[in-house]
Amino acid sequence: MSALLTFTNASVSLNMRTVIAGLSLDVAVGEVIALLGPNGAGKTSLMRAALGLVPLSVGQVRLGGDDPRALSPRQRALRAAYLPQRPQSIWPISVERLVALGRYAYGAAPDRLAPRDRAAVDAAIKVCALEPLRARRMDEISGGEKSRAHLARALAQQAPLLVLDEPTAGLDPAQALAVADVLRGRAGVGAVLFSTHDVALAARTAHRVLLLREGRCVAEGAPEAALTPEALEAAYGRKGRLDRVEGALSATFF
Repeated sequence: MSALLTFTNASVSLNMRTVIAGLSLDVAVGEVIALLGPNGAGKTSLMRAALGLVPLSVGQVRLGGDDPRALSPRQRALRAAYLPQRPQSIWPISVERLVALGRYAYGAAPDRLAPRDRAAVDAAIKVCALEPLRARRMDEISGGEKSRAHLARALAQQAPLLVLDEPTAGLDPAQALAVADVLRGRAGVGAVLFSTHDVALAARTAHRVLLLREGRCVAEGAPEAALTPEALEAAYGRKGRLDRVEGALSATFF
């Protein structure tokens, strides 16, 4: 497996405070990796550092083998698609045109799509179940539908690595599970790094989880191995456990 993203002994400091401390991580083709931890654990800072949006204070990060801060915006976009928390959703443009923005790194525009761009947009709309909405305006659809449209935009970018900050926030359970299925399917052609507060969803979706607290790694590994009661309590300060219910993992805190 080839590494799409590598952190080596990486630390990040923001406003005189260490938000990531001595973290090492490889993200390889075929993997879905979930970042878990309480608010302020460093999940967003880690993803932003992966894209060169915040500098490391110590250590090294490589995106496709290069320092992301040395890459042009277009070069970064061809290596990683980023979906931040609560992306802009009130533009009065159609869902289809928003998804088409994912082709910008290839020199395309929503009104100037080559056949390969059109194919990428159509495939992303289909996999995110947006066909009935493709002509609807973004400022006229629900919050969950907006989230799926922005995910489709990231998919249309066809970068090897997807970096998604809480992509299921605000979604109902059925929509969240549908997004989880999309992420697992995406691992067939690249890799996914995503953050979430839903421990059960992370356990269901990810091949590996990285459990953080105050910028430090509490546990890493396959979900059932890493998310032990001891690790969950160390991260969240509450006792918790994973259970299998009819073959699916659920998480309980008490």
